[in-house]
Amino acid sequence: MIIILIVFYIFCLPKQLFKDPTATVITSSNSELLGAQISKDGQWRFPHNDSIPEKFKTCIVQFEDEYFYKHPGFNPISILKALRDNLKSNSVKRGGSTITQQVIRLSRKGQKRTYLEKLKEIILATRLELRESKESILSFYSSNAPFGGNVVGLDAASWRYFNRNANNLSWAESATLAVLPNAPSLIYPGKNQEQLLEKRNRLLKKLLDNSIIDTLTYQLSIAEGLPQKPYRLPQIAPHLLQKVAQKYYGKRIQTTLIMQLQERINHLVKTHYNQLSQNEIYNAAVLVLDVKTRQVLAYVGNTPTDKMHQKDVDIIDKPRSTGSILKPFLYASMLDAGDLLPNTLVADVPTQFGSYNPENYDKTYDGAVPASRALSRSLNVPAVRMLQDFGLDRFYHYLKKLHLKDLKYNANHYGLSLVLGGAESNLWDLCKSYAALSSTLNHFSEHSSEYFSNEFCEPTFLASEVIDFGNKTTDKTLFDAASIYLTYESLKEVNRPESDESWEFFDGSKQIAWKTGTSFGFRDAWAIGATKDYVVGVWVGNADGEGRPGLVGVQTAAPILFDVFNLLPNSDWFIKPFDELKEITICKQSGYRASAYCDDDEKKFIQVSGLKTKPCPYHILIHVDKNEDFQVNSSCEDITNIKHKSWFVLPPLMAYYYKAKNPFYKPLPKYRTDCLNNSSISIEFIYPKANNNIFLPKDFNGETNDLILKIAHSKPETTVFWYVDDAFLGSTKDIHELAVKPNKGKHAITVVDEFGNESKRWFEISE
Repeated sequence: MIIILIVFYIFCLPKQLFKDPTATVITSSNSELLGAQISKDGQWRFPHNDSIPEKFKTCIVQFEDEYFYKHPGFNPISILKALRDNLKSNSVKRGGSTITQQVIRLSRKGQKRTYLEKLKEIILATRLELRESKESILSFYSSNAPFGGNVVGLDAASWRYFNRNANNLSWAESATLAVLPNAPSLIYPGKNQEQLLEKRNRLLKKLLDNSIIDTLTYQLSIAEGLPQKPYRLPQIAPHLLQKVAQKYYGKRIQTTLIMQLQERINHLVKTHYNQLSQNEIYNAAVLVLDVKTRQVLAYVGNTPTDKMHQKDVDIIDKPRSTGSILKPFLYASMLDAGDLLPNTLVADVPTQFGSYNPENYDKTYDGAVPASRALSRSLNVPAVRMLQDFGLDRFYHYLKKLHLKDLKYNANHYGLSLVLGGAESNLWDLCKSYAALSSTLNHFSEHSSEYFSNEFCEPTFLASEVIDFGNKTTDKTLFDAASIYLTYESLKEVNRPESDESWEFFDGSKQIAWKTGTSFGFRDAWAIGATKDYVVGVWVGNADGEGRPGLVGVQTAAPILFDVFNLLPNSDWFIKPFDELKEITICKQSGYRASAYCDDDEKKFIQVSGLKTKPCPYHILIHVDKNEDFQVNSSCEDITNIKHKSWFVLPPLMAYYYKAKNPFYKPLPKYRTDCLNNSSISIEFIYPKANNNIFLPKDFNGETNDLILKIAHSKPETTVFWYVDDAFLGSTKDIHELAVKPNKGKHAITVVDEFGNESKRWFEISE
């Protein structure tokens, strides 16, 4: 029987005393409260906390159980006194319970207060004393004691009644909370204030009498007022709290967020929201990553808008149209593959691929533009042409290695619009990709030109998690360091002198590689910036997808981006990865490797893979007379009088637009009339584009407007003959434009020059 009783005694206490649901709590990297989500039973009950502030510990022991550290779980003297008083009054006047017994009673909620139940509490209390330390028992009490209303536990009570952490409470505040569990339904802030004040001051007097506090502290403490109503709990990172609650519901999670930075960015976003909302733009999101640790330093999932405008939606992980934000990855891919040099001239002319007709934001064309400048100015036509040359599948392969989870379809589904916003991604994935690029450069410089195998990893907002970058390797993870560095060098110049749209937002003391993006229909505005230490990502728009005029990356997202960077410490620029670079001679005008005919070259560092690019195709050797006015050859000029000269020549269509913005561009000199000319001639259509469907509007008199046909000829002085559907229309010379009024339907334009060279194009007129 004794053995049975001993076994029963050993196993009588449940392994887990408290199974009540708890609130989800997140704290900053310094353990400051960022926010909490109420528990499933509607109680503000924070997860169990082993740490108890000394002031509260002293107050609760002095008030509830002065002999707590001396008894084995129950106090016989207190029990006898309580039994005597209760029998005399024939009612329950006094409990006589120790803190240990109260912990047992709290764990056995709903039990009636009878003498049998009291006996059970005593047995279980002694068992608890044998299993747990005194400090642990106090922590059970402070985490589960009721503090009035739906507030349970010291941590929740401290924030609800005093709006601060329990460690920062004064003696008066600690004493107030210590007396609340004694009768939480009768006395709590806002109810029966006189009784609460009397209880608190009685406890403070006891602390004075026991020399725990001095007279001055006592006088100051009793002068303090009582809390009148509960405070709202902090909601400094509400959208991160939502994310944490999905996986860690009911737990206390220490995050990597920096409290001060998070609060300042919250204020910053609110300020911009007040301006943006005047244009009916209601939502924005900001993410800040530490490049070296890949930790989230700030997480603003939305603006402080209202429910009608989806204030609770966390935009950071929601798929949105990318706009131009993927262009740097195309540029880096082409550099990495050796298909491009940083300043290689790329075509910027009217372009059509089937029914797809990309256009630049300003509807103009440069003819030819250096690839780096096309990226920094975010020109659409060069980007699409570069993608066409590079190969859609090849670029898609690079993007898939970035682990962009919203890239769900195959390459053909997106087509060439992939680089202009035809695909969707989210702020989290894009920021992590830019952080991986920065980290690749850092690791390459810091670890003897080696890479890490797990560079493109997921960032973390958990303080307990340390990112594993994998093993060192001499093989690149995705892009080589030189390609990333040269891409960042271009992004450092985004929208600066060439376009003043964002110059006012650029702080010259901060070297930042950054890129903006605007989706079709002005639905999404992006800005992402990267330095050695930080990546900042900003999205602005409407969560419901409504587009708004002026919702442009450089106008709405960029100002927020640079305001955030102003809150961060300055970073040094990246160290040049010399081991992946090679210094060669580059043609200044074309950006290609210098050919034998380039007369103006310079030394430049390029990526090693760029050594396989072809030499400059735009410089040719021509023969001119002594005055360099005409081209000549041996058929019309003595060889001794012929000068050999290098000349920069672009294809006709590129030259047509290039010379409009480059006044120093010189077309090839004409052949002297007495010379035989057997050089190649090319003709290219400017308008209409191939297979265009054209609508001709009518003027105020009801007359249909003319269709203006345009071509570019490599020798503008040549006479060109025009035909529509084999019907002769006329001829042009020097300026090759012709006005026609074709009927509705399909038509063919044919142009033939005086040397018999011919070009043809189909188009359709619709009403």
